[in-house]
Amino acid sequence: MTETTALRQRRWSTIVWGAVPVGLLALALSVDHVPFTDVTLTVPYAAQGPGPTFNTLAEIDGTPVVDIEGAETDDTSGNLNMTTVSVRTNMTLAQALGRWIGTEDTLVPMQQVVPPDVSEEEFQQFNEAAFVASEASATVAAMKFLGMPTEVVVHDVVPESAAEGSLEPGDVITAVGGTEVSEPGQVQEIVLGHAPGDDLELTVDRDGETRDVGLTLGESSDSEGTAQLGILMTSKPEGDISVTYNLKDVGGPSAGMMFSLAVIDKLSPGALNGGKFVAGTGTVAEDGEVGPIGGISHKIRGARDSGAELFLAPADNCAEAAAVDSGGMVVARVATLDDAVAAMRAFTEGRDVTTCG
Repeated sequence: MTETTALRQRRWSTIVWGAVPVGLLALALSVDHVPFTDVTLTVPYAAQGPGPTFNTLAEIDGTPVVDIEGAETDDTSGNLNMTTVSVRTNMTLAQALGRWIGTEDTLVPMQQVVPPDVSEEEFQQFNEAAFVASEASATVAAMKFLGMPTEVVVHDVVPESAAEGSLEPGDVITAVGGTEVSEPGQVQEIVLGHAPGDDLELTVDRDGETRDVGLTLGESSDSEGTAQLGILMTSKPEGDISVTYNLKDVGGPSAGMMFSLAVIDKLSPGALNGGKFVAGTGTVAEDGEVGPIGGISHKIRGARDSGAELFLAPADNCAEAAAVDSGGMVVARVATLDDAVAAMRAFTEGRDVTTCG
């Protein structure tokens, strides 16, 4: 054996044996549980990053994301995309390090994603309820913007609540305690003015018939001493007009503003966005006020990478939004629905837009 051949063999042995601990380390980092046990080895962190965006003016699998029936709708063009944040949980250490090193994701403690005393299933239910509430607020805000009256509809009844057995999904609530109501917020305000155990009478329309329903208010499980009716409410335009939001597997309230803008666009002449690619995020209250959301940096990156030209950002998120590389995308500052509409009009007309910068 020559000296060169022997040297090559020693080097190969060094590489092989040197690779063994590295390989074992990589294997250990990627294991998500102790072998032959139920003990998990995942890290207590979640990775947050840009999620998918959805055009609220478009269809998904042949169904409009925002579907309006009972009213004449106008043709739309371009995009009004709502934005999301992707959340990855139950990661191994290797997976977490991979997200941190190789992507723009941020790692956050799990308790910032799911409260420590709440199961992931309960948290999912909370997000779904918040999404339903945001849809109701979006409809009311859009109707107010358009000058159209609304009515309150029972979306669901919480089991073992004050409303169980008295109210049913589909009931239209027209009065609470003798006061006429047309928005979910008005119902909440009246209920919160009472104490648990108080009797309260509601007037509802059910299957075309008006009836009075009496019940005894319960107590909120989250706030001692706070009265609770025990229903999820939505809102619809008065009469035969209905607005349905058909986006599955998305939770939380941050799509509210974009849903409102889609309704306004479909029920008013012309293209609200001027045919441009507009994206955005933000909660919306029934009075049209746009509220802050979480994950603004990821949502801006997601919109940028999707090709958006204009991004509508809540005014209270502007400080963080201004620090994000938005590429050539304009990031507008909006505090109300009026601001959002004004920003789109200014952008499409080539005028200055009030930005977060």
